[in-house]
Amino acid sequence: MSQKSAELKAQGVDVINMSVGEPDFDTPQHIKEAAKQAIDDNYTRYSPVPGYPQLRKAIVEKLKNENGLDYDMAQIIVSNGAKQSVCNTIMALVSSGDEVIIPAPYWVSYPQMALMADGKPVFVEAKIEQDFKMTPEQLESAITPRTKLLILCTPSNPTGSVYSADELEGLAAVLRRHEQVYVICDEIYEHINYTGAHASLASCEGMKERTIIVNGVSKAYAMTGWRIGYIAAPLEIAKATSKLQGQYTSGPCSVSQMAALAAYTAPQDCVEEMRQAFERRKNLIVSLAKEIPGFEVNDPEGAFYLFPKCSSYFGKTDGERVIRNSTDFAMYLLEAGHVATVGGDAFGSPECFRMSYATSDDNIREALRRIKEACERLK
Repeated sequence: MSQKSAELKAQGVDVINMSVGEPDFDTPQHIKEAAKQAIDDNYTRYSPVPGYPQLRKAIVEKLKNENGLDYDMAQIIVSNGAKQSVCNTIMALVSSGDEVIIPAPYWVSYPQMALMADGKPVFVEAKIEQDFKMTPEQLESAITPRTKLLILCTPSNPTGSVYSADELEGLAAVLRRHEQVYVICDEIYEHINYTGAHASLASCEGMKERTIIVNGVSKAYAMTGWRIGYIAAPLEIAKATSKLQGQYTSGPCSVSQMAALAAYTAPQDCVEEMRQAFERRKNLIVSLAKEIPGFEVNDPEGAFYLFPKCSSYFGKTDGERVIRNSTDFAMYLLEAGHVATVGGDAFGSPECFRMSYATSDDNIREALRRIKEACERLK
């Protein structure tokens, strides 16, 4: 989709890109200034493999102050983005034949990372009728003696769904009966949350010892290109991921770490300003998407994605193209409506498609107008 979108733009076509998974805001100025200062202060050499101590200390304080969770610095490993943090953890925990439970819809890389570790992805389908969230009963049914890991993303990419504290406790009640199962909690969208409070599985009784929190600066601070993520984990897992990281990347970018330090230690007004903008855009895109006949739309509580069900258009045609699946539907929207989206096949939910509303209000209005007109041509 990105390649096709770029090709159309190169031909002079006005394409609205709603496929990107990153904030459209610039990195806040005080964070950029900290990076410039870091260069002047000669933070230009190799950093420690697990990250600079002052950044890890700031993350410990963030977890205590914002999440009520106590960690030691040794339990914090800073990586080249949250993506590496997830992969490091999977590679450290999963052995040949181990099962990794992944609720669907899922972020596209989770199954591939499990396969890289020679594990077996086990998918649990969470439909739009249940707000794309796995139930305790579904989790219990998916666990076997071979289950090693559950990957949970909240707020979710691609759905924007958020597990409440009560919902997480329901899952924790199941997990407490299966002590061999670890959990990766991908909380990278923690601060883009419209529920009023973020809940973490690590806060549930008995779960901190088996939970690996993954987070970072990319989404909350509009720092996707700075590539700084981290885990907060049981000590033995933190040590294992540090050993792995030491062999294939070593420590993260020195300048980016000092920028991340400024992000965590400065006033957080910028985070709330961006969150409010995303919430306003969410309300706008939900209301407009609900006006399109044939779409089934939930109301996401976090992140910056909408994941409508579009299967009512499968089998329809505009006279030139037949829509067989969500990938066809997304390609049709690009070619006929000049709006770039992503088919749900990539996320394990082939009846849906993903739109990112990390773009301006005007772009959202125009994009949904184009999508509605394109859908009206399908018979």
